[in-house]
Amino acid sequence: MILKKLLPLAFSGALLLLATLCSAQDVKSTGEQLYRPNFHFTPKNNWMNDPNGLFYADGIYNLYFQYWPYGNKWGPMHWGHATSKDLVKWEEQPIALYPDRFGYIFSGSAVLDVNNTSGFGNGKTAPVVAIFTYHDPVKEKAGAMDVESQGLAYSLDNGYTWTKYDVGNPVIKNPGIRDFRDPKVTWDNIHNQWIMVLAAQDRSQLYVSKNLKYWSYLSDFGKNIGAHGGVWECPDFFPMKVEGTGETKWVLIQSLNPGGANGGSGTQYFVGDFDGKTFTLDKAFAERVAKEKAVWLDHGKDNYAGVTWGNAPVKDGRRIMIGWMSNWEYAEVVPTNGWRSSNTIPRELKLVKKDGKYALLTSPAEALKNYIEKANRQKKIVVKGTAVLSQKGMTDLTKADITFSVKDLKQDVYTFTFSNDAGETLSFGIDNKAHNLFIDRQRSGSIAEFQKFTGTPSKAALSGLQKAGTFRILMDKTSIEIFYNDGETVMTEIFFASEPFSTFSAAASSVFEINDLTINQLKF
Repeated sequence: MILKKLLPLAFSGALLLLATLCSAQDVKSTGEQLYRPNFHFTPKNNWMNDPNGLFYADGIYNLYFQYWPYGNKWGPMHWGHATSKDLVKWEEQPIALYPDRFGYIFSGSAVLDVNNTSGFGNGKTAPVVAIFTYHDPVKEKAGAMDVESQGLAYSLDNGYTWTKYDVGNPVIKNPGIRDFRDPKVTWDNIHNQWIMVLAAQDRSQLYVSKNLKYWSYLSDFGKNIGAHGGVWECPDFFPMKVEGTGETKWVLIQSLNPGGANGGSGTQYFVGDFDGKTFTLDKAFAERVAKEKAVWLDHGKDNYAGVTWGNAPVKDGRRIMIGWMSNWEYAEVVPTNGWRSSNTIPRELKLVKKDGKYALLTSPAEALKNYIEKANRQKKIVVKGTAVLSQKGMTDLTKADITFSVKDLKQDVYTFTFSNDAGETLSFGIDNKAHNLFIDRQRSGSIAEFQKFTGTPSKAALSGLQKAGTFRILMDKTSIEIFYNDGETVMTEIFFASEPFSTFSAAASSVFEINDLTINQLKF
C-alpha cells in the first residue's frame, strides 16, 4: 500500500467528525454511468485501492480492499469487503475493518484456519484470520522509523464480522524498517507451517508460524535482484505445480511503485525453490532476471498490488489472482467522482516450463464464458490496408470478450483500433519492426491533457519477429486487458472515452490474415 501524505487525525473522534462533514459523493455525478464498469468490481462510492484478504469459504469468494469511505481520494485506510460466487458478479458488503488506536488498516491477507491452529475457533466454524499492516499516522508525523507493524483480527462467521486481537497486537513489531508492510500469509503444506511474506522497503522478508499469532523471522530475498525503481510492496509467495508435470516450484509476486514496466506502479515475479526457510531463484530464471532486469506479470500501466486466493478451488495447483486496475501516477485524478478505481478481472495463473525456462501464463476467470449473450464470428479476414472488424449495431464493445489469431506477419506494424463518433481511439497491436506489443491510449478521451496518463504508448518486448500470434481482449467501459499468446504477455490499461467505442478495425501496410475472430458480447 503506497504511502501518501497522511492526515494528522486522532482515530475515532476525528474519523467520526470527518464522516459527518464529508458526505458520500453523489453517485449520479458526471461520468457515473459513462465510466462505471460493466463487469469489473468497483465500490459503489468513494476511494478503493489494493485488494486484500482474499479467501474462499462455503462457495463464496471474499475480496477485501483498501477503502476510504468518506471521499474519492486516498484517506485513512479501512478494509472494504465484497463477495462473489463466481469471481464475476460481486456484491459489496459492509466495511470489515476500521482504524483503531494502533493506526490505519493498510494491506494484508486472510486465511481460513481449517485446523484451528490459532485457537480462535468455537468448535463449530473454522476461524478466518486476517493479518494486516497497522500504519501509525502520529508516529509518521513525528518522523519516527517504527511507523508500521502487523496486526491480527479473526472472524467466526466467514469474514463478515471481525474481532481485533488486541491482547496480542501487534503480532509483529517494527524491526526498524520504515516501509514494513503488506503481509501475505500462506499455508505451506510441504513444510507444515504458516509462511508470511512481507514487503520490507527494498526486499521481501519471510516469517514462519505454527499458530498465526507468534511469528519468527526466517530470511530476506530481493536486495539488488529485479526491479528497484521504487519501494517494494504487496508481495505474495506460494508453491505451484509446473503444468503437465509432477514438479513444484515456488513463485514470489512482488509489486513496486514507482519503477513499473512502463512507468509508475508495476508487478514483477520470481520463480525458484523454498527449503522451508530460504527462497532461492531457479538458475535459468535468475539469468533471465539479470538479462531483462525484471520479469513483469503485466506490462500495462494499470495492474498493481495483485494477490491470490490461497484456497480457491482450482485445478492442477493453479492460482487465481486479482489486481488494482490503476496507477499511483494518476489514480486520484481520473474523471470519476462518486467512486474511484476498479479491479482487474480475476485471472488464473499457471506455471509452465518451456525449453528449460519457467514462466507464468495468465488467463481471465473461466466463469466469463457463462455470461456470453451473443457472438459475432468471422472465420477468415484478409486485411489489405484497413478492415472494419465490427461496427455500430453489431456488438456492444463496452462488454466484450474478443478472440482471434493472426498469421502471415512480416516486418510491419499491425494495429487494431477501437474508435467512436467523437474521433477518439484506443489502439493496440504488434510492432514487428521494434519487436514489441503495444497499447496506445493517447487519443482515448478524458484526461488526455494529463501527461503521465497519456504519455507515450506502453510497450512489451517480444522475442523477435512474430510470424503469427493469438489475442484475447477484454473490453469494458473504461479498460482493456490484452492476453497475447495464451497469456505469455499481458497488458492492462484504463481509458476514459467521452462516448463508448463502437467500431473495431485492423490496419497494416502489408497484407495479413485474421482467423477465427469471435466477438462475444457479455450480458450484465
